[in-house]
Amino acid sequence: MADRWYYCLKHNRAEKGLQCWFRDRMGPYPDQATAERALEIAHARNEQADARDRKWTEGS
Repeated sequence: MADRWYYCLKHNRAEKGLQCWFRDRMGPYPDQATAERALEIAHARNEQADARDRKWTEGS
């Protein structure tokens, strides 16, 4: 895990390895560029899940 990248919510940056407390981290990610996009990735996944929930709730 020391060679994996994480996004630190406390410091708002990508960090290599287990530098911060687990509840302040998102990841692991395969590289720094992906870790830097962590919030964007999470937002997109949440929108997809919300759309599936709406579809299921509405019965479509």
